[in-house]
Amino acid sequence: MLLPSFAVSVRRLHDTSRSGWWLLIGFFPIVGFIVLLVFMLQNSHSGSNQYGDAPKEI
Repeated sequence: MLLPSFAVSVRRLHDTSRSGWWLLIGFFPIVGFIVLLVFMLQNSHSGSNQYGDAPKEI
């Protein structure tokens, strides 16, 4: 369950035009969790980005 969770989290960060490396900020207590939560709750950017097409437009 750990590996698929990382994959889904990285894909979600890519949808918001952020690198998957942002997932490492979760190692900081409280603040890291809040930052990741805000990133995950944002809408994905419309159009395509360097990681591919937006999933809502496919």
